[in-house]
Amino acid sequence: MSQGQEYRLHERLAADTISLGRSGLCDIRLMNDQTWPWVILVPAFAGIREIYELDPEQQHLLIQESSALSRGMMEVFGGDKMNVAALGNMVPQLHLHHIVRFEGDPAWPGPVWGKQPAVPYDESTLAEVLRSLAPVLSELGVS
Repeated sequence: MSQGQEYRLHERLAADTISLGRSGLCDIRLMNDQTWPWVILVPAFAGIREIYELDPEQQHLLIQESSALSRGMMEVFGGDKMNVAALGNMVPQLHLHHIVRFEGDPAWPGPVWGKQPAVPYDESTLAEVLRSLAPVLSELGVS
């Protein structure tokens, strides 16, 4: 962790996502693409690129938050598979994608990246997704 630096969300994540709030460890973001239920956890520390750079307690909390988010999203959206990934090739800031996948979705069974342009949320669809995610976010202690 870089000492003396303040956490700041990478500009690409800021541009592509909608804030859902903060948990004990992470900035929680909704990918602005209504094709898939897609939430990103960003540990709120400056200079972190890899999970191993977090201290052991933070690593444990990240896994707990990721598991709770995954379980909650699968319950809410009823997917066939939960994809969790921390690639970081385009955005070096550590962030974990949580994407609910459905057999027959536009990218199934391949990865979602680069399959098609993002389909931004319209106001009513976003409101419904936010309502659906509210209990999941509550479980994560989102403020």
